[in-house]
Amino acid sequence: MIEEIDKTYEQIENKILNHEIYQNVKDYSKTKEKIKTYLEVGELLKNVDTKYGKNVIKDYSKRLTKKFGKKYTPSLLYKIKQFYNIIEKVPTLSGKLTWSHWYEMLSFDDINKIEYYVNQCEVYNLDVRELRNKIKSNEYERLPIETKNKLIDKDRVEVKDLVPNPILIRNKNNIEIISEKALHHLILEDIESFMKALGNSFSFIGSEYKIKIGDRNHYIDLLLFNIKYNCYVVVELKITEFKAEYISQVQKYMNYIDKNIKEINNNNTIGILICKRENKFVIEYCSDERIVVREYELV
Repeated sequence: MIEEIDKTYEQIENKILNHEIYQNVKDYSKTKEKIKTYLEVGELLKNVDTKYGKNVIKDYSKRLTKKFGKKYTPSLLYKIKQFYNIIEKVPTLSGKLTWSHWYEMLSFDDINKIEYYVNQCEVYNLDVRELRNKIKSNEYERLPIETKNKLIDKDRVEVKDLVPNPILIRNKNNIEIISEKALHHLILEDIESFMKALGNSFSFIGSEYKIKIGDRNHYIDLLLFNIKYNCYVVVELKITEFKAEYISQVQKYMNYIDKNIKEINNNNTIGILICKRENKFVIEYCSDERIVVREYELV
């Protein structure tokens, strides 16, 4: 058994030695090479603790530390082992992210959650800080269950599916929200943060966007455009519990945008109705598939 343990260690050491040399000599493709090395090392570590005992990885860590320095801790070796186990289950996930990205996700038990964040990183080119912020805000956990099922089944998702619930609105100065105007003002103070809280690829068109229906002026709280899904987005703000009449208000604004503002190559307008509390019983009987109702939470 000792010979087998030593043989596995020598294989690991050689791979890491090549990796260390590569890191010191070459200035390109370092990320890809690091991922490749860690996958190979992870494969070698896959069964060592169950086969030879839990102290083997600690022993490997001591030897590697003596050879290369302190960074090859038992914790890192276990992370490398976890990384291999994930990629073995879903091979399509490997290749595009850095080890720093992966390190943020290796503690997750849910492979669907990992797939979601990997996809977000790849599609929107997230850096590690942006990924960390999404994870910290529990973005995946806040997705509707219907959306999670679509993602798991690889069904087509729309922009409204990916709007989390609740929507987190930054309130750095602890402003008391006693009116829709106050909530509106708070959002406008950091509109970029708000659009990121809604999801990805939103751009700002206007606040209190004026439209004229008949002989009366109306004002859309926020008019946005989603670049990826190529559609206008009507956002209405309420500081009360959801009421049925709110749906008809948003429908009116969406229909106006579709008829008078959107271009022929744009997709149909969607609506996001943000309120203090949902009322699922009321929503069930007055829903419109173009409109999503979401609660807000001040953070």
